[in-house]
Amino acid sequence: MASTTHTAPTAPAKRDRTHYLYIAVIVAVALGIAVGLIAPDFAVELKPIGTGFVNLIKMMISPIIFCTIVLGIGSVRKAAKVGAVGGIALVYFLIMSLVALGIGLVVGNIVEPGTGLAVTDAIKETGQAQVSPEAKDTTEFLLGIIPTTIVSAFTGGEVLQTLLVALLAGFALQAMGNAGQPILRGIEHIQRLVFRILAMVMWAAPIGAFGAIAAVTGSAGLDALKSLAVLMIGFYITCFLFVFIVLGALLKIVAGLNIFTFLKYLGREFLLILSTSSSESALPRLIAKMEHLGVSKPVVGITVPTGYSFNLDGTMIYMTMASLFIADAMGTPMAIGEQVALLLFLLVASKGAAGVTGAGLATLAGGLQSHKPALVDGVGLIVGIDRFMSEARALTNFAGNAVATVLIGTWTKEIDKARVDEVLAGRAPFDEATLLDDHEVAAPAEAEPEGEKQLAKA
Repeated sequence: MASTTHTAPTAPAKRDRTHYLYIAVIVAVALGIAVGLIAPDFAVELKPIGTGFVNLIKMMISPIIFCTIVLGIGSVRKAAKVGAVGGIALVYFLIMSLVALGIGLVVGNIVEPGTGLAVTDAIKETGQAQVSPEAKDTTEFLLGIIPTTIVSAFTGGEVLQTLLVALLAGFALQAMGNAGQPILRGIEHIQRLVFRILAMVMWAAPIGAFGAIAAVTGSAGLDALKSLAVLMIGFYITCFLFVFIVLGALLKIVAGLNIFTFLKYLGREFLLILSTSSSESALPRLIAKMEHLGVSKPVVGITVPTGYSFNLDGTMIYMTMASLFIADAMGTPMAIGEQVALLLFLLVASKGAAGVTGAGLATLAGGLQSHKPALVDGVGLIVGIDRFMSEARALTNFAGNAVATVLIGTWTKEIDKARVDEVLAGRAPFDEATLLDDHEVAAPAEAEPEGEKQLAKA
C-alpha cells in the first residue's frame, strides 16, 4: 500500500515538469523572433544552436526505428501481416501524394502568385546554386537503401537503410521462435535506454528553439516576407485545408476520430516542429505516441519511418505551388499538360532526393534542372522565404504521417479502439519521462511483478 501511495504523486510531478518545458519552448520561440528582427546579423550567428539540437534528436532516430520494428515484427507470428501493412502503406502514400499535388495545382492556378515579379541576375545565380549535388536519381535512391554494412545503417543517418536492416532482423528473430526471445528482451531494454536518453535531450528544446527561430527570422527578415506574402499565405492556407478537410474527412470516415482532438494529442510535437523547422525532430516522439495511442508496433514501425520518405504531403503541395509561381515570375506560364507532366516527374524526383538537407528546395531545384532547366533560375526568388515555408511543409508532412498510421492501423485491424478513446479523452496520459508504456514493453517479463502486486494486495 505504501508503494502505491509513493507512486501515485510521482507521475503528475513529471508531467508538470514537462509542461513547464514546453512553456519555455514557446517563450524561447518568441524571444528568437524578437532577436531575429532586432539584431538580424547576431541572430544568424545563433544557427548552430538550433542545428545542434536537431542533430541531437536525429542521432536517436536510427536506434529507435530499429528497436521499434524488430520488437514489432519479432512478436508477430505471421510474416504476411507485416507485408500487408507495407503494401497498404505504399499504395496509400502514392494516392495521397497525387491528391496533394492536385490540390496544389488547383490553388496555384487560381492564385497565380508569381505574376509581375522580376528575375535579376543575382536571383538567377542564387537559383542555380540550389541544385544539390547530393540529389540522386530513382535508381541510385533504390540502391542507396542497401547499406554498405549492417553497422553503417546506424552511422549513416539514412532512415530507409535502418528500416531495411530492422526488417531483416525482425523476420530473422520471428523465424528463430523461442530461441530469439532472449535477443528480443535485450532489444526491449535497449529501447527503454534510447527513449530515456531522448527524454533527457528534450530538456534542451528551449535553447534549440531559440537558436533555430532566431536564425530563420534574422536571415529572411521582413522584406522577403512582404514581397512574397501572397505565395506564403496561399501555401499556408492550402496546407491548412489539406490537413483539416482532406485528412480530417479520411480520419473521421475510416477511424471515426475527430481531427482536432487527434492533433491536440500531438500538440507538443507540432510545437517542436514549429520551433526547429524540421519534422524529423518529432519522428521518435511520433513513434512513441502512436504506440501509446493503441496502434500496434508493426504498423507504427513500418508506417512512420517509410512515410517520412514516401508520404510527404506538404512537400508535394510546396513543389506544385512553387513551380507554378516560378513559371509565372519567369514570364513563361505552363499549360495544364506541361504542369501535370512536370509534377508527376517531381513526384518521382522527390523520392530520389529523400534525406537531402533542405529537401524541399533541393528537390524542387533538382527536379526543374532535370525536367525544365529554364525554370531553375527562378528558384532564387523563393530562397529567402523557403525556411518559413518549410515550417508548413514539415507540419503538414507530420500530420499526414500521423493520420496515415491510424488509418493503416484501422484498415489492418491493428489498432485498439478502446485504448484510442481512453488516450484522446485524457484518461491515459502519455509518460513524458520514459516515452514508453510499461505494460506495452516486455509483456512476459512484466508478468511476475504483476503477480507479486496481486499477492501483496491480497
